[in-house]
Order: sequence, then structure tokens, then C-alpha cells
Amino acid sequence: MTRLQEIRERIRNKSAVVVTASEFKKQISESGQDKIIKDVDVVTCGTCGVMSGTYAVLSVPVASPGSFLRADKVALNGVPAIPGPCPNERLGLVDLIVYGTAHASSSYGGGHLFRDIISNHEIHVDVTAEKKDFQADVHGHDLPHARLFTTRSTFKNYTAIINRSDKPEKTIFSTLPLAGKSREATVSGCGEINPIENDPSLRFLTPGTQLLVNGGMGFVIGQGTRTSVARPNIAVHGEMTSMDPDYCGGFLTSAGPECLTSIGTAIPLIDENVTAGLMIRDADIPMPVMDISNRQQVSCSSYDRVWTGTAGEIRYHPNNCLNCDPCLAEKICPVHAITGSGEIDHTRCFTCGTCVHLCKGKAYTGNLGTLDLPEGDVPIVLRQSDRQRGEKISQKAKEMILKGEFQI
Repeated sequence: MTRLQEIRERIRNKSAVVVTASEFKKQISESGQDKIIKDVDVVTCGTCGVMSGTYAVLSVPVASPGSFLRADKVALNGVPAIPGPCPNERLGLVDLIVYGTAHASSSYGGGHLFRDIISNHEIHVDVTAEKKDFQADVHGHDLPHARLFTTRSTFKNYTAIINRSDKPEKTIFSTLPLAGKSREATVSGCGEINPIENDPSLRFLTPGTQLLVNGGMGFVIGQGTRTSVARPNIAVHGEMTSMDPDYCGGFLTSAGPECLTSIGTAIPLIDENVTAGLMIRDADIPMPVMDISNRQQVSCSSYDRVWTGTAGEIRYHPNNCLNCDPCLAEKICPVHAITGSGEIDHTRCFTCGTCVHLCKGKAYTGNLGTLDLPEGDVPIVLRQSDRQRGEKISQKAKEMILKGEFQI
């Protein structure tokens, strides 16, 4: 019996030892490498963040058969969709592709739509066909087909962004135009719990491998676009009706709405090479720093500057509130997590730090860290990855494995 077969048997008879990447690394620090490696069978990993390559393939009923030949133009909750490729002649339904980066307005885009579909909310459909307009209202779970894909996701390590030009730059990497002269930085990536940081050769992320996509079961398609030896990534897909809205949604940026996606994976400890990959820590992971004005790398930092000793949660201090009207923190929050009273809705909060950066009264606090650059320590003003949700989807993968619901 091979080590992998042994692990699968232990999962079947409920005797497997499964830990999350964070638990594994903590136990290594506390108890030593040899004991932990001997005891552990599977390590789960996770990431959550802005993933622009997310899109959905949907089949949407619109009208009775024979109502129109084929759709020319379609929008869901105002978000433009691409009809086809199948014309579905005279069937009264449309097949669609919707990009996570498409948007109906500056505050609602494809990511928001995907969350609404997954939440089974009512979706308003507008179709133009043969110069006639058709409308329908459908609930997300009533769609005959709703599948989420990524063209690329879970990059091994992401790039931090600064702006060395003199003028602010609107970009998907910032909630407000990114200040010039390297006065601030934005970052992405969940560091040492990221699936590919722990499996850099994609040994357990081959086509057909099970994983979690937004909390629901999904599969690896293969390597994603822009993958490279230094920065591999994967393309995935999953059924939207099985997903959990807590792991996805829209994220507002100064260049328009973006899409949040979460992915959870499992790594069986079958040999020393696997174990070596799991030893990675935040301090070991380089974070290239790019100048957004020309998309050229200008420096390099590391993920311990983002996640070691920094805030895992943003806190609200009502006594510090200056009662600004309008409240910039509430207005600019990229996930609409701040209520009218100033309180933080932690079910929506992404711990991005936008409110910390914007609030003049320091009503919102949380150490976001700094990047050590030639210019000096540059403050991080935005995190476009949510380590807490990365931890959460890792924990969910662990629980599903122990229940026999996630195959290794």
C-alpha cells in the first residue's frame, strides 16, 4: 500500500489527522518538525482575494419558446453579459458568459451579481432580440446552469503596487486613485497559507483534482493564463448553487468593480518533497513591488511585512468618530461593510484597511504593515486578499475531509 493509499484508507475509517496550513506551521514551531510530520496526513490551504479572471457561464430562462430567434444583447441586474456561444434558436432562453469584471455601475459589477446568484436572490434579466425587448425575473438557484470559472487564480505570489509618478493613478489595485511619489502601497495574496505557495510544483493541483471554490466543491481545469515557472497559477471551476456567498462578492476599486473569489485545497503528506513545500513561511515568500505607472518591478519585499504582527481584524471605536458627513469610510468601503451607524458588519468586512486609511478621527484601527522599499517604509493602505477567509476556507476543507466529503 502506498502512502497516498494509506492516507485515503485512514480518511475512510475516520482516523486521519488533518490540519490547516496555519495549524501545521504553528505546530512545527511549537513541537518540532519530526513529530508533526510523522503524525499529520493532510494539510489544507486557502486563499481569498480579488481574482479578475473569474467569470460565469449561465443558462437563463427569459420567455416562452418561440418568443424570439436569438438574443442580441443581455444584462443581468444591469451587468452586461455575452450571449452564446450557442444561439438557442427560439427556445426562449439564453446561454451567457458574464465576466466578474463587467459592471452595471461604479458600485455594482459581476462579482456582486455572482454573490446574488449564489445567495438565491432575484435577478432581473433584460434581453434585446430582433429589436424587441424582453424582461424576466429569476432566482439564482432556478437557473438551469450556473457554473463559475477562473482563467487564472491563486497565483503563487502576487505583486505589491506603488505609484512613482507625480499624479494619482486610477487602478484596479486601489480603492481611491493611488497616491504618487511612492506615498502608499497596496498588496494581494494570503502568503504562507496560499495553496500554491505550499504546492509550488502543482503536484496536487492537476486537472480534475477536487478543491473548494467559494466554499463549494470544484475542480482544477489546469494551469491558468500568465502562468510561469516563477509564478504558477491555476484555472478552476465549480457549481454556483453549491457555493457560499460569504466567500465571494464584488470589490470596488478606483477603476471599477472587481470580483472576490476563494479557493481551498488539500495536500497529502506522502513524501519529503511535499513536506519541504509545506515549510514555507511568510518571511520566505518574496513580494515583487511594481510601479503602476509603467507596470515594471522596482523592488521586492516579503509577505511577513503584510501578515506578521499585523491586524487580523479591523476595530471600530465609536468615541473617536467625528460624525463626518459624508463618512468617507462608509462611502468608499469596497465591500459595503460599514453600516449607517459606523459599525462594521464583520460578515462582509474584508479587513482590507480602507476605512483605517480614510478615517480622520481614527475611529477604525488596524495595523496594515509597511513595505521596506528604497524610498523607506511605505505604508500599506489596502489589502486585496482576506487572510481570515483564507483560513476559514482551509478549515472548511479540513472538516469536509474528516467527514469524507472531500476526496484526496
